[in-house]
Amino acid sequence: MYAILDIETTGGKFNEEGITEIAIYKFDGHTVIDQFITLVNPEREIQEFVVKLTGINSNMLKNAPKFHEIAKRIIEITTDCIVVAHNAAFDYRILRTEYNRLGYKYERNTLCTVTLSKKLILDQPSYSLGKLCRGLGIPTTDRHRANGDAIATVQLFKLLLEKDIQKDIIKNTIKYSDNRHHKRKIVKILDSLPEKEGLFYIHNEVGNVIFLGRGKNIKKEVNKLFLKDSRKAQIINSKVNSVSFEETGNQLLTKLKYYIELESLRPKYNTIRKRKMTDRDFSHDHLILIDKGRIPEEHAVILIENNEVVGYAYTNLSYQENELHVLKNIITPIENKLLAKTIIKNYLLSNTVQRIVRFQVENNL
Repeated sequence: MYAILDIETTGGKFNEEGITEIAIYKFDGHTVIDQFITLVNPEREIQEFVVKLTGINSNMLKNAPKFHEIAKRIIEITTDCIVVAHNAAFDYRILRTEYNRLGYKYERNTLCTVTLSKKLILDQPSYSLGKLCRGLGIPTTDRHRANGDAIATVQLFKLLLEKDIQKDIIKNTIKYSDNRHHKRKIVKILDSLPEKEGLFYIHNEVGNVIFLGRGKNIKKEVNKLFLKDSRKAQIINSKVNSVSFEETGNQLLTKLKYYIELESLRPKYNTIRKRKMTDRDFSHDHLILIDKGRIPEEHAVILIENNEVVGYAYTNLSYQENELHVLKNIITPIENKLLAKTIIKNYLLSNTVQRIVRFQVENNL
């Protein structure tokens, strides 16, 4: 059973909006068997741009019922139903916010017709309700009013049910109120991660890196991030689709790669602070820093020439470290040399590496 709905709001700050109109159609998969449509007195101002968009103003709502007067009816019509909406995350959040104000925990499983449409109706120029319905020949009336948009969503959902021939896409797209699908995904992600030093990359559903992290134990750090209750951590958790990682072997390379990639990738949910750069020279013009690698028989090597960081490499043969021309062939170059120098200099002030080799450029090691 489905409760297909649309909500109009006052607009305003996140989680401070109020409902101005709601339309709900109870749908059994074939026909509408119940409905509830009403204006709502939000007991707060309506944003001017919302008035222009919906045509709903405060005068129209003076005698409308307040949310607490319709709350019981909404619970009744949506009980044992999956809540369906176009951009369901918004409508569901608004409903939960209103019930939270009443001290009631409102929980329903949800389905988003935007997400479903992207899976079942491919290559549309737009998945907004109006443009999608026009492209599919679904009639629309009273756009940006709850009843008109809810009726259009009912017709769209009927089409989506027909297109889901195997009846598994819709089932797998339901967002359960207990987050069971997401929890399974998180467990699967954690199982794929090593308990090794390095970086991790949080990717969203289109593959973009939205957060970059680091630590001595990649698996432990990702798990800690997913358990945090800060708003940013919860957003990252909700948007994660996959996590990739890169082992580094030691703390210096972890810091070096982290800050360089932070500047390069600039992930949406990382806080990037401006660093005070240093151009002070190293203790010697030409250095090779050697530290632990990713496995016991491997070394991590950083090459510094003419007081500039050339790059880094992983070696498993002393010959690669002792022959400069060979080492240069396997080095991964670093472009942001000033940042790299700053990180390495600051690290060496209070930390050590396994070995530092000083050399002259004109001689082989």
